[in-house]
Amino acid sequence: MRRDLFDDEHDLFRASLRRFLREEVAPHCERWEQEGLIDRDAYVSAGQAGFLGFAIPVEHGGGGTRDFRYNVVLGEELQALGHQGVSLGLTLHTDMVLPYFLDLTTAEQKARWLPGIASGELVSAVAMTEPGTGSDLAAIATTAVRDGDVYVVNGSKTFITNGINADVVVVAVKTDPSQRHGGLSLLVVERGMEGFERGRNLDKIGMHAQDTAELFFSDVRVPVTNLLGDEGRGFYHLVENLPQERLSLAVEGLGGARFAFDATVAYCRERKAFGQSIGSFQNTRFQLAGLATDLAVAEAFVDRCVVAHNVGELTADEAAMAKLWCTELQARAVDVGVQLHGGYGYMAEYPISRAYVDARVTRIYGGTSEVMREIIGRSLDL
Repeated sequence: MRRDLFDDEHDLFRASLRRFLREEVAPHCERWEQEGLIDRDAYVSAGQAGFLGFAIPVEHGGGGTRDFRYNVVLGEELQALGHQGVSLGLTLHTDMVLPYFLDLTTAEQKARWLPGIASGELVSAVAMTEPGTGSDLAAIATTAVRDGDVYVVNGSKTFITNGINADVVVVAVKTDPSQRHGGLSLLVVERGMEGFERGRNLDKIGMHAQDTAELFFSDVRVPVTNLLGDEGRGFYHLVENLPQERLSLAVEGLGGARFAFDATVAYCRERKAFGQSIGSFQNTRFQLAGLATDLAVAEAFVDRCVVAHNVGELTADEAAMAKLWCTELQARAVDVGVQLHGGYGYMAEYPISRAYVDARVTRIYGGTSEVMREIIGRSLDL
């Protein structure tokens, strides 16, 4: 079935991006996996090539288009590398953090931060999760007390993607602890601010190239000019961005599932057992046929979600459906992939094994599968 989501401009963008990834990113992925950190130079190179700021206005060094189809191309091509940790760091920067800097900033703030975000000289992150708070955003405990022209921030965050590399961090804080939702605000904490410290690069079972860190705030004096949006409206600002974030994660999940499927099909064509390729066995064909169908259906739905998002019609429950289905599909694809690879699938040298451990967290971050089901369930008006 012909895919009609993209125009010629997107195809040219994909070809340029694919060449860039092949020459500038792929040769370093294994080293980044071993070191647990993507080189900051990779962000600068991507920025110089125009792959980080296509949604940023031209006057601030970007491409000037909010067409999310470019984000989709970026997510798909990064996933095709087979290194989800590398992919997440870049797509978090372009898909999940950038909207806060585009939609909630003043003219002065745009001029201050957007050029660096577009060039890759400013790596971004968003800090919501705390040691005792995950999906329940309203329950965060990090506080920001107004003191003249600064906020004094105290608290901690954990599981922060890009936490080691980040120069600008959108931090969810309580400016009015007496309110559950209305007292939440967003502040940009910048590298080098006194009292802002990073913990260790957390040791995860997968996604080793992605720096994930604890962040600590001890009497950090953040200028009031670093407030994003309105004080007390932070919860609503976060919720407004969740559909795009979850759509991005759906694209990532679908891309990861596609990578696992393609790797497994290639292996099943070559691997011999009992004098024939293992792909010729009915069990193998049936399992792969099921995945091929799920992938085709998922792609059609995600493409429709992208079209809806581009015209401002994507709903929270539709984004939750996309995130739920695609990350659960990714889990099935990598599990089938390991099984059909046999013992080799359990060996770290085979890409399917990395895809297997990398995929496990996708059903957790950005809202767990359970939370996605709850969002969808509420939309049914039962």
